Amino acid sequence: MGKEDIVELRILGITFSQIQAGAYALLLEEKNGQRRVPIIIGTPEAQSIAIYLENLNPPRPLTHDLFFSFVQAMNAELKNVNIYRYEDGIFYSELIFTDGEKTIRLDSRTSDAIALAIRADARIFTTEEIMKEVSIIMEEEDILEDLDQPDKKNIFSFESMTMEELQDALDEAVSSEDYERASFIRDLMNKKK
Repeated sequence: MGKEDIVELRILGITFSQIQAGAYALLLEEKNGQRRVPIIIGTPEAQSIAIYLENLNPPRPLTHDLFFSFVQAMNAELKNVNIYRYEDGIFYSELIFTDGEKTIRLDSRTSDAIALAIRADARIFTTEEIMKEVSIIMEEEDILEDLDQPDKKNIFSFESMTMEELQDALDEAVSSEDYERASFIRDLMNKKK
């Protein structure tokens, strides 16, 4: 894979999946471009990514936190995540670790790889071929419109609440480990400030 075939991605956000009930779409975007890649992920992975993006502190470490702590304890570093193949609706990824002397590559589900990448501040890459096959050009307003649909758990029903009421709702969501709801409440609080 030549350098011109590599595309760096960054996390744009998580939204509800329109394709699969009970799932979420992780939206990645081209670092220096307009193309976006939606990846369908499960609820646990969506929560793990959302709580990290929103700087929430769960009462106990999540699996991705535990794995990341283990990597650090072994004096290794997650350098990159490579999304290297897309086949039959499935993305294939690998984690690239280094211990300073050798490079270790591990196969991974893409959702787990992204959850670890954000904890390690690792770069995310894919190929131009995959981008041509699966990327879309989507405006941010379209994403927010999708989130505001009344049949999407109505996460914006908090808009009329005061900051104190929102803080109470946020505390309740975190204590009940509903991290997806907590992240959306935190977003709304940040918009209101």
